[in-house]
Amino acid sequence: MTPAWKWLREKAITIYGTLAIAYMLIPIAVIVVFSFNNPLGRYNFTWEGFTLEHWAHPFEITGLTDAMVLSLELAALSTLVSTALGTLLAMALVRYEFFGRRASNFLIVIPMATPEVVIGAALLSMFVFYGVELGFNTLFIAHVMFSISFVVVVVRSRLIGFDRNLEEAARDLGADAFTTFRTVTLPLLAPGIAAAALLAFALSIDDFVISQFNSGLRETFPIYIFGASQRGIPVQVNVMATILFGITVVAMIFTVWQQRRAERMAAARPEQELETTLALAPGQGRA
Repeated sequence: MTPAWKWLREKAITIYGTLAIAYMLIPIAVIVVFSFNNPLGRYNFTWEGFTLEHWAHPFEITGLTDAMVLSLELAALSTLVSTALGTLLAMALVRYEFFGRRASNFLIVIPMATPEVVIGAALLSMFVFYGVELGFNTLFIAHVMFSISFVVVVVRSRLIGFDRNLEEAARDLGADAFTTFRTVTLPLLAPGIAAAALLAFALSIDDFVISQFNSGLRETFPIYIFGASQRGIPVQVNVMATILFGITVVAMIFTVWQQRRAERMAAARPEQELETTLALAPGQGRA
C-alpha cells in the first residue's frame, strides 16, 4: 500500500465531512459575498465591485421590507402556537396511554411525508369551500398545521430519553405537580423545545409552496423573491438573508449552550446528590 493511499484511507471520513459541509455552506457564503456587490443592472448574478451602500440602506425597498415584516410576524406567531401545541401533544403521546395513541403517532408523520404542493392545494380547497378569505389568517393556519408535526417529533425524541426519577425525587421532596413541571421538567426539556421552535420558525419563514397557494394578496419574503427573480433581484435581498442567517447562528449557539447545560443538570442523579449531602453532613467520615 502506497503512503498516499494509506493517508487517503485514514483521512477519508474527514475529507468526506469537509466536502459535505462545504457543499451546504458555499451557497450561503455566496449570498453573504453578493450582499456587498455593486451590480450594474437589475440582476445581482455577477460580481462587479465591493460596496457597503446596500448595507447602509437595507430597508429602502418598501415592498421587500413589508414582505420581510410579514414573514417575521407570521413565523413568530405560528412558531409560538405550534411549539405550545406540539409540546403538549408530544408529552401526551409519550407519557399517557389513551385510545388512538398508536394512530396519532402514525398520523403525526403524514404532514411531514406529504408533498407541500398537495398540502397547499388541499388547504386552498378547504378555505374556498368554507368561504374563508385568503390572507394572513389562512397563512397562519397553514403554517401552524405543517409545523406541529416537526415540533412533536423533536420534543418527543427528547422526552423518550428523559429521566423520570428526577421528577419523582422532586415530588418526594414535597413539590406539587406544577412546581415539578416548572422547576424540573421544563428546564430539562428546554433545549428540545428551543430546537423545535427554531425548526418551526425556519420552516415558516422559508416556506413558499404552501404560502403561494394560501396567501391571497399578501406577499411573504419567499413569494416576493420569486416575483423579483423575474424582474431582477435587488441586493437588499442578500443583505436581509445574511442578517437572518446571522440571527440563526446566534440562536443555534444559544440552543447548544442550553442543551449542554441541561445535560449537566440531568447528570446530577438523586443518588449522587444524596451521597454528596451525606459526605458533607457533620460527623460523617469519622470511625
